[in-house]
Amino acid sequence: MFISSCPLRVSLFGGSTDNPVFVEKYGYGSVISFSCNLKTYITLHEDKLGYNQGGKYIINYSKREEVTDVRKIKNELIRIVLDNFRTPPVNVSMTSDAYSQGSGLASSSSYIISLLKCLSMYYKTPMTDIEICEMAYRLELIMNPYCGYQDPYGCGVGGFKRIEFKKGGIVKYNFMNADLFREFDAHLVFTGVTRNSKVVLKDVTANVEKIKPLLQTVDKAQDAFYRKDYDEFLNLMNDSWSQKKKTSNTILKNNWIKEMDNELFENKSVIAHKLCGAGNGGFFLTFSRKDQLNIPFDCVKIDIETTGVTGKQL
Repeated sequence: MFISSCPLRVSLFGGSTDNPVFVEKYGYGSVISFSCNLKTYITLHEDKLGYNQGGKYIINYSKREEVTDVRKIKNELIRIVLDNFRTPPVNVSMTSDAYSQGSGLASSSSYIISLLKCLSMYYKTPMTDIEICEMAYRLELIMNPYCGYQDPYGCGVGGFKRIEFKKGGIVKYNFMNADLFREFDAHLVFTGVTRNSKVVLKDVTANVEKIKPLLQTVDKAQDAFYRKDYDEFLNLMNDSWSQKKKTSNTILKNNWIKEMDNELFENKSVIAHKLCGAGNGGFFLTFSRKDQLNIPFDCVKIDIETTGVTGKQL
């Protein structure tokens, strides 16, 4: 049996500048994000006891599938990855620490990376974390042709970091310390709404010129961070969120999410907040002074996960 895990990704600055259309047009995109201590998990194993006489793929997630043809697996993520590797019948189970589908936490990328880690052990073909991220991005493009670079590269490699994307698939990491999390608490607040990111990302891709101001904020945020001016860093996060909302009318299309956004903005205990991912659903991210958050919504405290994808054989 092979077991793997991969963190979920939380983006702070620069989201949408990692869009490949933006990078191709302007030559450069950049984000500041961190891998958090909520993860996805994959287990993969063959039937060694002979119960699976029919040569079935047995897939367990919120549903259970048993099929003999990999192309008939309904779970798109599992189907695409297993089919790509021409994997023979195996048992695959997937689960997560958080409600992940349509959450804005890059769960699709995280699951793909976890599965690729299992397959690299299954086939006895070692892959570096970066190689896994590169392959995960190519596979995710099959599911979502509008997806950006940051999701796999933000999940598969742990820590708090600035990631730069250049033409030709060049990716550069600049790791940052965790001092921000010693002074402030980060929480995820679930909106109760999930969404298909393709809808938002398609609209953003058609209007990439609106994204450019977000790139300038990344530079300002990194400068504030290195000066240890974390109040300014979080003020810039609010500014960036305001800019992000102007890039597409699909980001806050849901009225309930608009209400939550306004309430978090007016709440004195919330220093900074934004929607995670493409928008219009999933989780809000909030920062507050240590032990000071007081909001009328369910939330979970999160921290940085310094380790990216991991795996082992039992």
